Amino acid sequence: MRRLLAYRDVKFLLAGQTLSAFGDWALVIVLAVWMKSLTGSSAAAGMTFFVFGAGALAAPLGGLLADRVRRRRLMIAADCTLGASVLLLLLVRDRGDAWLIYLVALLYGLAGTVFYPARSALLRVMLPEELLAAANGTLSAVTQGLRIVAPIVGAGLYTASGGAAVAVLDSATFAASVFFLWRLRVVEEKPEPPEHNFVREVSAGVEHVWRTLPLRRVVIGVAVALLVLGFEETLVFSVISQLGRSPSFFGVLMTAQGAGAVVGGVTAAAVARTGETRAVGLGLVLFALAVAGLTTGLLPIVLTSGAIAGVGLTWAIVGFSTLLQTQTPLGIQGRVSAAADLVLSLAQTTSIATGAALSTVVDYRILLVAVTVVTAASAAYLLTRHDAPARSVGHLAA
Repeated sequence: MRRLLAYRDVKFLLAGQTLSAFGDWALVIVLAVWMKSLTGSSAAAGMTFFVFGAGALAAPLGGLLADRVRRRRLMIAADCTLGASVLLLLLVRDRGDAWLIYLVALLYGLAGTVFYPARSALLRVMLPEELLAAANGTLSAVTQGLRIVAPIVGAGLYTASGGAAVAVLDSATFAASVFFLWRLRVVEEKPEPPEHNFVREVSAGVEHVWRTLPLRRVVIGVAVALLVLGFEETLVFSVISQLGRSPSFFGVLMTAQGAGAVVGGVTAAAVARTGETRAVGLGLVLFALAVAGLTTGLLPIVLTSGAIAGVGLTWAIVGFSTLLQTQTPLGIQGRVSAAADLVLSLAQTTSIATGAALSTVVDYRILLVAVTVVTAASAAYLLTRHDAPARSVGHLAA
C-alpha cells in the first residue's frame, strides 16, 4: 500500500473516486427505494437495476471511444455529463414521474460503459504491472467499502428531505471527481489512429476475449453465475419484507456488504497472487454462501451474509479486473474491458428481468436456492481451471 500511495496521481485518483463512489452508492440505493415507495412494487424497484444494466448494451461503443481519445479527458466529460443528468430527479413528484428514475438509472449505465474502461486503461499507464492488483484492490475496498456509510446517509437523507436532496449530493460528488481528475499529471500517449473497418474495430474486444483462454474461461464462468445472481436484486426486497422491515432497510444490508468489501479489498491482492481465475472462483464461492444465508429469514444471518457477499464481490472484481489488464494490449484495453462488461451485463440484465417476473409466481426462497446452486457450480468450474498468474502482453494492439 505504501508503495502504491507513493504515486501522486494514485492519491488524486483515489480521492476523486472515493467522493464520487460515495454519491453513487447514496443515490443508486435510493433509486430503488424511491421506486418502491412510489409504486409499492418490489418488481418495479428491482427493474431499476435492470434499466441500469441495460445501459451496458452500449459497451462496445464506449470501449472503442475509450481507446480513441485521451482517457483522462473522457473520464472528466463522463462525470460532467452524469453530474448534470442526475439533477433531472429534482422533477420527480409522484408516481407519474417515476420514469425519470429509470432514465437516470439508464444514463448511469451508459456513462459507466465509457468511464470504467477508460479508468482501467489509465491505471495501466499510471502504474507498473506488479501494482495493478493492489490498485484494483484499493479502489474496490474504498468504493465498495463506502457501502458502510453511503447507503445509510442516502437513506437517511431520503427519509428526511426526499430523493431530490440525494440527487444534489450526488451531483456535487461528480464535481469533486472532475476536480481531482483535472489535477492528474499522467502523460498519455497519442491514441491509436482509427481503422477503416468500423465493425472490426468495435468487435476487436470480443475477439480478444474469445482467443485468450484465461479471459474466455472467466467470462463464461461469471456470466453463468450472473444469469441467476440478478434474481437477488428483486428477491432482496422479499427478504426485507420477511424480516418485517421497511424498504429503506436495504441501505442497512448494503452497509453490511460494504464492511465485507473493505476486508475483501485489503486481502484481494494476496488472493489474486495465487491466480486471477482462482480469485474470481473463490469470490463466487463466498457469494453462493451469502445467498444461501438469505433463505433463513434470520436477521443476524442475513446481515452476516451481506458482509460475506462484500468480501466475495471484491475478490471477484479484483481478480477479473487484473486479469483483463494484464492479458490485454493497452491499445485495445477499452474495447476488451467493454466487451467483457457487455457479456456480463447482458447476463445480469436478463437475470434481473427474469427474477422480477419469477418473484411474482415463485416463492423467493426457492429462487434463492437456485441462485446458490448455479453460483456454486460456476465457482467450481473456475476453481478447477489451473491458470498461472497472468503476464502483461504489452502496449500494442494485436
